[in-house]
Amino acid sequence: MRTKNSNINYPEVHLSDVLAYLWDGISGYRLYMLLNFLLIAIAGVFEVISPLYFKKFFDILTSGGDKSLLTPLLIQALLTVLIINICAWFFWRIGSFVGTYYQAGALMKLRQQAYNTLLKHSYSFFTNNFTGAIVQRVGRYARAFERLADRVAFNMIPIMVRLIGVTIVVSTFEPRLALLIVFWAFLYMGINYFYSRWRLRFNIEAAEADSHTTAVLADTITNQNNIEIFGQYENETKHFGLVTNEQARITLRNWNVGNGLDAIQALLIILIEFGVLYFTIHYWEQGLVTIGTFVLVQLYILGLGGRLWDFSRIVRDFYESYADATEMVEIMKLPYEIKNTPGAKALTITKSEIEFKNVEFAFNQTRGVLENINVLIRGGEKVALVGPSGAGKTTFVRLLLRYYDSTSGAILIDGQNINHVTLESLRHNISLVPQDPLLFHRTLMENIRYGREGASDEEVIQAAHLAHCDEFIDALPLKYETKVGERGIKLSGGERQRVAIARAILKNAPVLILDEATSSLDSHSESLIQDALNTLMQGKTTIVIAHRLSTISKMDRIIVMEGGKITEEGTHAELTSRDASLYKKLWTLQAGGVI
Repeated sequence: MRTKNSNINYPEVHLSDVLAYLWDGISGYRLYMLLNFLLIAIAGVFEVISPLYFKKFFDILTSGGDKSLLTPLLIQALLTVLIINICAWFFWRIGSFVGTYYQAGALMKLRQQAYNTLLKHSYSFFTNNFTGAIVQRVGRYARAFERLADRVAFNMIPIMVRLIGVTIVVSTFEPRLALLIVFWAFLYMGINYFYSRWRLRFNIEAAEADSHTTAVLADTITNQNNIEIFGQYENETKHFGLVTNEQARITLRNWNVGNGLDAIQALLIILIEFGVLYFTIHYWEQGLVTIGTFVLVQLYILGLGGRLWDFSRIVRDFYESYADATEMVEIMKLPYEIKNTPGAKALTITKSEIEFKNVEFAFNQTRGVLENINVLIRGGEKVALVGPSGAGKTTFVRLLLRYYDSTSGAILIDGQNINHVTLESLRHNISLVPQDPLLFHRTLMENIRYGREGASDEEVIQAAHLAHCDEFIDALPLKYETKVGERGIKLSGGERQRVAIARAILKNAPVLILDEATSSLDSHSESLIQDALNTLMQGKTTIVIAHRLSTISKMDRIIVMEGGKITEEGTHAELTSRDASLYKKLWTLQAGGVI
């Protein structure tokens, strides 16, 4: 199991796994692929037949007969060669068009297959992997199939057709010569195969180095603003230089290993040309072969040598494709950490009552996060979670959303264990406004409508109005058709939060989670949004995570967490009346409403 660049133990992947996933991914295009292979094979048969008529041509030319009688025979042989070559060209071209047609569709389906599988992985999977590396894996997976299919169709099949055809033809007039060619061909392919298998580890290492470089590049580009703020340009430049230098070292070693194979192949081709012609001279001396046979054998050796030279590329590309596809198959074969249990039913909401029973959670044996959490949140109740950083507040809501599964205990919504309901229905009934909302590089209309697919433009605009998004949207030249940039970078933090609130208003789920939903707003905007949130919270079970205590002082209940435990509960008035209360201490210490 590989653990490089992540904390995830990927399952072992074999060649059979890669081929099975690729075969499954190209459903709907398999027959076209087989047709492509067949047409290329037919073209290869014509290419084997063509040299026979060149042999006939030169046998006629050296026969010593009357030239006036021989000329029509020579022209007839040339015309036959022309017709055969045109047939070979026709089947090759049609096969190429079929190949491009099915590969375009197959690559689309393979990307979709990888994408569909990828998105179902858990929150922790994405926090343990570089985004750039994951994107790279999806692209390589599809390209691996393209390269593999091309090598089979345009290299492997012509080699096999030519080798079988040459063996049959040559054995009809000199079996010993055919045996020599077959022995040489299998020696050539055997050396290629075992050398390339030995080289596989270098190919995999090169692919991993490329993925790591891409991941580091994506990570630094994402944090470009931090690099400027902290003046880390020189350090980051040096760091990326070390990464690229390491990749260059690994790549150079991989290429040098490949050059060694090329040298062996070139020597084998020189030897077979000499050997075949050497033995053919002796057969000619004995009267067993003609001058046309020299031409035939030379054409076959040159053609077969050219095709077999491609065999090294086939083996190399096969293992490189295997290495590239393996990285994505590891993800597709990796069991989902969070998934629907067998027989899971849709969550049925009646009162929106939430209960944590003896819930504990730990990332590993040495890092406990929540301990013995017991709390009942009644339907429609507004509850705030308060406590210092690292107290477990965010983990509390992530367990409710099943981003993670609790280590022990149970979480119930209206008496239904959330582990036994479908993930889709659970998350459909919960709205989340996070502290740092991330938006798609799409229009504002599309980003807000993400809260409820199928909502009309009027409903989207109304939700935006309630969230006071229209205050900045109306000032934009394209208004709701404005694209917000990657991760919403074209908007300020407060504007992104207002869009997230508009989404929640549009979704209108019975359970609402606000994670510092007004933290990026100025005082004026906060007062406007607070009105919208008060409206949004009506009739909903609401959980608010807040450091700005002034925003939660009117909650029905405040739960204070510290060290992964619930240490206090009560209203604002009750908690501030207790001398030893942590909440009272926080309330007293806060400056400007922020702890």
